[in-house]
Amino acid sequence: MGKYLAARALQAVLVLLGTFTLAFVLLSVLPSDALSIKLAGSGDSALGPEEVAALRAEAGYDDPLVVQYLRQLGGLLTGDLGTSLHTGAPVRSMIGSALPHTAQLAALALLFGVSAGLLVGSLAAHARGRWARELLMSLPPLGISFPTFAVGLVLIQVVAFQWRALPSGGTDGFQNLVLPAITLALPVTATVAQIFNRSLREVLEQGYVDTATAKGAGRLRLHLRHATRNAAGPTLTATAVVVGNLLGGAVVTETVFSREGVGRLTADAVTRQDLPVVQGVVLLSALVFVVVNLLVDLTYPLLDRRVTLTEATR
Repeated sequence: MGKYLAARALQAVLVLLGTFTLAFVLLSVLPSDALSIKLAGSGDSALGPEEVAALRAEAGYDDPLVVQYLRQLGGLLTGDLGTSLHTGAPVRSMIGSALPHTAQLAALALLFGVSAGLLVGSLAAHARGRWARELLMSLPPLGISFPTFAVGLVLIQVVAFQWRALPSGGTDGFQNLVLPAITLALPVTATVAQIFNRSLREVLEQGYVDTATAKGAGRLRLHLRHATRNAAGPTLTATAVVVGNLLGGAVVTETVFSREGVGRLTADAVTRQDLPVVQGVVLLSALVFVVVNLLVDLTYPLLDRRVTLTEATR
């Protein structure tokens, strides 16, 4: 167990280091640096070339890229992600203020998406008629084919404006969270339903299921005690990937519903070319992906006793 966790911690460090390096390289090849963007955005065009050169030297932008990389890497190791070019605030505090709103949205969207996906996948696997099974399994491709922003706009128009059942936007309160969560949950539902249905059908064709049926196990017991647990592995892996993508989906969802959060922060940072904030959000995305995958790997042995953490390191 300790050896496995140490190996996964080393993998996590390498993933984060690779993400930081790739983000630094990509931002370095942009036609202008952060100081030029800041001066252009502030409208401070009265500075002469000598004053701009002095500011560049003071900020370290004249240093070789290797030196700049090591300086930023050193700041990262101490928790310093730099300061925003637009607000001047520390990037770490900006992300820290926005993260709880996005975490609430992602958690509720994941709850909605996984619950609906498991329900649709189960109903389709146990449907007696072919037409019912095909109808149920046509729902996930239909749901995932709709763009997220279009779903959000339809929900705002129908539920918020016509029915007046829920608010159309805002950050505070559970009611403001429901429509964005449904919008963000739709791709999750489609993915979970497809993978869980396929896994469940494969499990139901195994010999031990026939044995359990011959011993008198009912459909409900067979489903809950035998099939679901063994079919949950691939679904859990897919869910981990979906969680990593929720942050990207939050960019569109939070913008459509005028919610505060990391997605809205990212959209504003990209629009204003606030490079330190963009780099901080990229690192946050990588960290979320690494942590979620580690949690999934630790959960596998609880679902399937044939899987051990020792085997996973080989």
